[in-house]
Amino acid sequence: MASRLRLGVNIDHVATIRNARGGDHPDPVRAAEIVASVGGDGITAHLREDRRHIRDEDLARIQQATDLPLNLEMAATEEMLAIALRHKPHAACIVPEKREERTTEGGLDAAGLHNQLAPIVTRLGDEGIRVSLFIEATERQLEAAQRLSAPVVEFHTGEYAHAGLDGDGERMERERERIASMARMAVELGIEPHAGHGLTYENVAPIAAIPELAELNIGHYLIGEAVFVGLENAVRRMRDLMDEARA
Repeated sequence: MASRLRLGVNIDHVATIRNARGGDHPDPVRAAEIVASVGGDGITAHLREDRRHIRDEDLARIQQATDLPLNLEMAATEEMLAIALRHKPHAACIVPEKREERTTEGGLDAAGLHNQLAPIVTRLGDEGIRVSLFIEATERQLEAAQRLSAPVVEFHTGEYAHAGLDGDGERMERERERIASMARMAVELGIEPHAGHGLTYENVAPIAAIPELAELNIGHYLIGEAVFVGLENAVRRMRDLMDEARA
């Protein structure tokens, strides 16, 4: 069991709001500083091919502004590999990416993409960057992560979240149990399990209560809540709910 469930805050959508007007406000760096000040455990940022939110220059500014570890979400491309090797974030989470999607729609096919992923995982690891694979919670994908020697996986919780939005409690529980089962398997394989996508105040507790999970990464919901209550209060509330669930 992880001793304390970490909270990584994805600040992409602060940059989305900034980019809507093409200026410098609101600044995602300020968001990173606020997360650090209220007890967040890490900053997650996804540098997409089309730069729809986080920009290249944001990465160094975020790293300079706070001592929190930066988790760089990235596609498995040579361009993104070169950027990761240049900036040396604490971690790099390899995610699937399609230009036309609004947000990440599912997990990475680590099994089917083994030959493409293997050299990228190796080069990141050789530079001391902790590699995470954003995958569906299945045995096939976990076993692929083990073959790739990835030290971390992040389970896609989108289906769990969608079940809750549909009011399908039975499907939601099945998805929770699937994630819990794969978290146990990950630990048995020597892989640290994380989770994220679509988590909210209303649905986070059952996931946070899974004892093997070491970290949750949450972004869109927290930035949305920050519009109404401020980012400090939004992060504190999520932190409290996670702690209550784990206790």
